Amino acid sequence: MNINFLSLTIELFIGFFALLILTKILGKNQINQLTPFDFISALVLGELVGNAIYDNEIGLHYVLFAILFWGSLIFMIEIITQKFSRTRSFLEGKPSIIIDKGKISYEELKKNKLDLGQLKMLLREKDVFSIREVEYGILEASGSISVLKKYPYRNPTTKDLSLPIQKDAMPVSIIMDGKILANSLKQIGMDETQLQDELLKRSIPNAKAVLYAEWVETDGFVFQTYS
Repeated sequence: MNINFLSLTIELFIGFFALLILTKILGKNQINQLTPFDFISALVLGELVGNAIYDNEIGLHYVLFAILFWGSLIFMIEIITQKFSRTRSFLEGKPSIIIDKGKISYEELKKNKLDLGQLKMLLREKDVFSIREVEYGILEASGSISVLKKYPYRNPTTKDLSLPIQKDAMPVSIIMDGKILANSLKQIGMDETQLQDELLKRSIPNAKAVLYAEWVETDGFVFQTYS
């Protein structure tokens, strides 16, 4: 079989960026909240593009048409579910309460084609190893499970322990792979001279010796060197 590598390279290049643009248009929820419909859509789209690229009788125009048309259908479904809330349960699925007040709902398990072994596996992914710990368990449309533990099994909160409320601070990466992130350094109100002083205090010769460094308003610097 003769393969035109130039033609294949062009089709792969254009197909790659077309899929990248489609992903940006459809949004992050296609990945973060993957429903069964989204999963099947991704498989079909991949199959269409794959067949188009490796079939010598199908040209580049077919690749672009397949991506555009299938992407338009997915985008249309997203618009419909946003505009018309009543269609969401049908098109996206809806959550099911499979553990209600500590009791497993056998009917909901059957309805969702879920057995007890699969339920236990999903619970273990949430660090729950016994049904007795669960007050409510909700099977989401994406296939994951959300768990509300019974009160004795919940992790204590700051409020529960009557601890003083502390301000949360966002860590800022300062050095990565030996390179100073100038914008991040400016963000915390420092310059490279001040950063060098901080390095010398820790017997680090320069930023090139640092694998990673970050700064937190409440805790200061953390440096990790290569050695």
